[in-house]
Amino acid sequence: MRDARDIIKKPLVTEKSTNMMEEKRYAFQVDIRANKIEIKKAVEELFKVRVKSVNTLRVSGKKKRLGVHTGRRPDWKKAFVTLEEGSKPIEIFEGL
Repeated sequence: MRDARDIIKKPLVTEKSTNMMEEKRYAFQVDIRANKIEIKKAVEELFKVRVKSVNTLRVSGKKKRLGVHTGRRPDWKKAFVTLEEGSKPIEIFEGL
């Protein structure tokens, strides 16, 4: 199994994700090859919390243009993690 830090790349801090924190749901950018089971184990290992469910979605990279040259940003994967009732909140999101 891969290291938990290789699976969870970074937390996503957006207006929608900060509103979801009241319901104990958190958003992360994860490795595109990671599945729900790996994401659940990685979050539990890194943040010492109990995960109830994981929902994932693939985000297509946007097309970008610089002058006459066109390109694409890379595709990436987003994971929404719901914590179990009675579980403590994740510390990295506490100051938001």
